[in-house]
Amino acid sequence: MERPCVRVPREAGEQTRQALAAADLVDEDHEIVVDEEVLYLPVTDPDAVGDEYDVVYRDVPAHDPQRTPAELLGFDPSYERLGDVVILDEDDPDRAAEIARAILDSDLPVRAVIDRASKVKGDLRVRDWTVLATDGDRNGRPPTETIHREYGFEYRLDLAEVYFSPRLATERHRVTEEVEAGERAVDMFAGVGPFAIPMAARGATVVGVDLNPAAVGFLRENAHRNGVSDQVTAIEGDVRDVAADYADWADRIVMNLPHSADEFLDAAVTLAGDDCILHYYDIQHEDDPFGPGERAIRAVAESAGYDVEVLTRHVVRSYAPHELNVCLDVRLSQ
Repeated sequence: MERPCVRVPREAGEQTRQALAAADLVDEDHEIVVDEEVLYLPVTDPDAVGDEYDVVYRDVPAHDPQRTPAELLGFDPSYERLGDVVILDEDDPDRAAEIARAILDSDLPVRAVIDRASKVKGDLRVRDWTVLATDGDRNGRPPTETIHREYGFEYRLDLAEVYFSPRLATERHRVTEEVEAGERAVDMFAGVGPFAIPMAARGATVVGVDLNPAAVGFLRENAHRNGVSDQVTAIEGDVRDVAADYADWADRIVMNLPHSADEFLDAAVTLAGDDCILHYYDIQHEDDPFGPGERAIRAVAESAGYDVEVLTRHVVRSYAPHELNVCLDVRLSQ
């Protein structure tokens, strides 16, 4: 079907497209056509195009609408995207296989679909996965490996080897946006670096500790990938064994281990400098989501001579029926 188009030399195409877009004249329903060294940019209103442009009529193809998993299935499936990997949480194997095939057959840029096969377990905080479908990978990457992009940073990780939740992206951004240049920060359970790396990018000197050797390897790689390797020290080990090496050092501490962070409060107090912000994550019943964590922090910090000021009581998300994942932002001052 013939449509009005602006005809421009190829080298002027992007500049012209931007000018037409700024005037809201680009016809998004039709594709740009390349013919040797000339571009044809479909427009919605030829009369509104300025005299400086050459408007012609020619056949241009319509954009093919993207096929979504919901259109292929006839219902809207629940899934998470992490880079080019899609994560399901399905109990029915047949339904999981059907959803996986539709996701790969859709126009989503997906390389593999995996299903949670266990809860997070062990000191290394990993889970089992069932690989439901994959389009293969010429680079030999496992289907659980991906590169996740978040608020301008990118993280390579393998879900079979490390814990990572894309659902916490907003929370990580909230915390790291508070960091000021020159701070000294400790991420006590650093994983692949989604707190540590943005803090370093804001000018902090960061120590990231994790018991999982794979996570520490990815943390080092991701610090280099994001240009902050000189500001991030990655340490493999139990932070309770590391704390004495950085005693009284930290201006900011992240404690994102919500099921058992209280067991590490002695280490946090050892790390804390004279004036330190603590981001303490917890999971508690909705009837009293903040009380247990606040009482635990006060008991340990006050016995070490700190004044405790709760700056923020923040609900991160609903974790389970009647249980909330929360964060206490606390100032510890001597």
